[in-house]
Amino acid sequence: MSALNNMNGSGRLAGRVALVTGGAQGIGRAIADLFQLEGACVFILDCDQNAGTKTAAELTSQHPSRPVRHLAADLRDLNEIQNAVNAVRKFHDRVDVLVNNAGIEIEKSIDALTLADWDLIMNVNLRGAFLVTKELLPLFPESGASIVNISSIHATHAFPDSMPYACSKAAMVALTRNLALDLAKRHVRVNCICPGYIDTRLWEHYVRSSPNPEQLAAQTAALHPVGRRGIPEDVAEAALFLASDSSAFITGTDLVVDGGLTIRAHP
Repeated sequence: MSALNNMNGSGRLAGRVALVTGGAQGIGRAIADLFQLEGACVFILDCDQNAGTKTAAELTSQHPSRPVRHLAADLRDLNEIQNAVNAVRKFHDRVDVLVNNAGIEIEKSIDALTLADWDLIMNVNLRGAFLVTKELLPLFPESGASIVNISSIHATHAFPDSMPYACSKAAMVALTRNLALDLAKRHVRVNCICPGYIDTRLWEHYVRSSPNPEQLAAQTAALHPVGRRGIPEDVAEAALFLASDSSAFITGTDLVVDGGLTIRAHP
């Protein structure tokens, strides 16, 4: 049974403070939801003010004793990130778990791709994760913390017209490994997750915009040995494992969560 189906949770993050970037919707929201259910005090850092406020209110209503707070910040802006971190300090003197989930994708061929497109993706997906991590370092307790970076199967598998996104996600894996080594002396574990096809709002938009949405949905589901595409809760469960003490001896790894999609030799 998924932890999201157990309204009481099991307390694997009881008493801990977690910050999830891009937590207003999709995978980030599922992670924030599950972390709150498991006992964490959760902050959502998201540039979408309306979606962030709405999500925070909805999650808080589920467990009023553990309010979820939204922090508005554009990950391209260091000042906004610093302001968000200072806002966390008003409530807590530490952060035990950081999930670098925020990311964007632009699908264009190299002919159409602009430098502005490239910089936007790199600044949000990679530079943003670096800056949030760096600014939160003083809040990581001496007893240890866990960082979970959200990468993608694009890090190791090429897809058409996805070059800057793939490069940013491959770099996220490298960032994970180097941070794991550099922060080990501070007792900070750093791991990443590489999701495959996950049914989020962006994926649904992609399917609906195709000439034959039902056919595309069926075809992509059939590519997975498990017989379906993923849902945000699948990634959230993996994030919970890496954030909790269940993975105390794991750091610097990238966990593929793709229903077996990438093990096929000829998809």
